[in-house]
Amino acid sequence: MNQPVRTRPESSRRPLHEAYDTALLDLDGVVYAGGEAIEHAVESLVTARDDGMRLAYVTNNALRTPEVVAEHLTRLGVPAAPADVITSAQAVARLISEQLPEGARVLVIGGEGLRVALRERGLTPVDSADDDPAAVAQGYGGPEMPWARLMEAGYAVARGVPWFASNLDLTIPSGRGIAPGNGAAVEVVRIATGASPQAAGKPLPPMHRETILRTGARRPLVVGDRLDTDIEGAYAGGVDSLLVLTGVTTPAQLLAAEPKYRPAYVDRDLRGLLTPQPEVEHDGAAGAAGAAGAFRCGGWVARADGGALVLEGDGDEPLDGLRALCAAAWAEAGDGVSDADAGKALARLGL
Repeated sequence: MNQPVRTRPESSRRPLHEAYDTALLDLDGVVYAGGEAIEHAVESLVTARDDGMRLAYVTNNALRTPEVVAEHLTRLGVPAAPADVITSAQAVARLISEQLPEGARVLVIGGEGLRVALRERGLTPVDSADDDPAAVAQGYGGPEMPWARLMEAGYAVARGVPWFASNLDLTIPSGRGIAPGNGAAVEVVRIATGASPQAAGKPLPPMHRETILRTGARRPLVVGDRLDTDIEGAYAGGVDSLLVLTGVTTPAQLLAAEPKYRPAYVDRDLRGLLTPQPEVEHDGAAGAAGAAGAFRCGGWVARADGGALVLEGDGDEPLDGLRALCAAAWAEAGDGVSDADAGKALARLGL
């Protein structure tokens, strides 16, 4: 789907939880980090839900079942039902079921979440390449998954068995830092066999389709912390997105984002769901030195000038300055990537 190039963040006079009917929320880095709730997340989600917004939790992690994820959220103080959770395991299971007959055997390289999702689609999980599988389904199996499981995948894929992956995330966050994700394990099988899997997770269309089918959302808002899964997935699906700065994306990465990674809105955390979003105005006169002019948000004015992003003003809200900088960087870059130096501008904002 071809999308228009976004050159500045969008505005909303209404709080986002009133402007959109459903929030499609990433989990790690948005709702919790290291298993514990991120500051302001619980109360923001409870308020949004109580005011009528549907909350759906969308994760590329295929290990946990929706029941386990819902129990975790409920313990954190965000009551959730299994039906509120959509996983990449569910998306890949649907993808497989559309290509295989009911009851077909599927070699599972992953955890319980993948097995449950396959059974939900009428497929039969098996454990060995010698069980005559009609497909291989590979998902994150947790830190204890043995190397022997990757060998089973390699045996089957090398024989020409169709191969599917829940997602291709190369890394995952952990309590000790960044760890190899399912995409890294997929690369092991790819290198060994020379094959490539069909994949389902964010940012690919099967995952977006799964969320819409399961939620019935008419005006969804994707909420995430990653440009290359959450925001890109929203772009591919043709829906708006909110980037929160509680996870992996830095302000500098946001300013350098190419079009498919540019969110409609940016905010500090999930409190952004409950507030209007300010307008970023084009201010041509103030930006005569910049090719794309200057942009104003709150008390800040930003422009690209001489290979750097320049920020002027003394606004009270640093995020307004960041929004203005996004517009200056994105407008100058157009459908490319901004390489303007933002160091001094971000330092002024304390970001």
